[in-house]
Amino acid sequence: MSRRILIAANWKMNGSFAVNTSLLQAINGIQIPLIIAPPSLYIASVRQQLVGTTLKVAAQNVAAEAQQGAYTGEVSAKMLADAGVSYAIIGHSERRQYYGETDALVAQKCQRLHEFGLTPIICVGESLAEREAGLVQTVVERQLTAIIDQCGIYALAQAVVAYEPVWAIGTGKTATPADAQAVHQFLRELVAKYDKNIAENLYILYGGSVKADNAASLFAMPDIDGALVGGASLVAKDFLAICHAAKTSVVG
Repeated sequence: MSRRILIAANWKMNGSFAVNTSLLQAINGIQIPLIIAPPSLYIASVRQQLVGTTLKVAAQNVAAEAQQGAYTGEVSAKMLADAGVSYAIIGHSERRQYYGETDALVAQKCQRLHEFGLTPIICVGESLAEREAGLVQTVVERQLTAIIDQCGIYALAQAVVAYEPVWAIGTGKTATPADAQAVHQFLRELVAKYDKNIAENLYILYGGSVKADNAASLFAMPDIDGALVGGASLVAKDFLAICHAAKTSVVG
């Protein structure tokens, strides 16, 4: 099985109607699997501009609660599906760090997404302190196993995993390709203990200061299936260079 490179652009809390349109026009025509995750306010606008293209839209978050109810400020999986969203990022380190999201809460969000046919992009990763303490595998295993325990291994047949070392996000620091590959391999082998076919077909992206000058070396690793791109996805020139690095890459 060969997994084509998949790129996901996480715009985080950035953008405007005008800026978004300009950026989408600049990247129009990219011939690789590509997911755009704008702030929720802009989802409908971005989706409309992507009609007729192969690009997909993702939400940056989803409510852990049910379909609807008295949850001010939340957006449910049912609402995202109604808006034509295909994917949703869950467990991002910023959500875990700034908003106290636990492994159990992330697993609940995964469950909600699957109930409405959306594909979760499940983020896992360690802090610098955890890495220095030799706890990388312990942390990412705990985070991913929480999903498996809650949703079952077959949930990963319709999911994407993103390894994002917390210490490399927005810092300019990046795990070496070899370091990143080691964690990606560990994650795939972890899933293979439950189901080898799901493991073989599972997209595992790298996220953590992915740039034009390191993308190709990351994508050359056998278990790195693409990237969850943050800051560089907001600069058309940089993002196009990352996509170019991915265009002819095939892994697996």
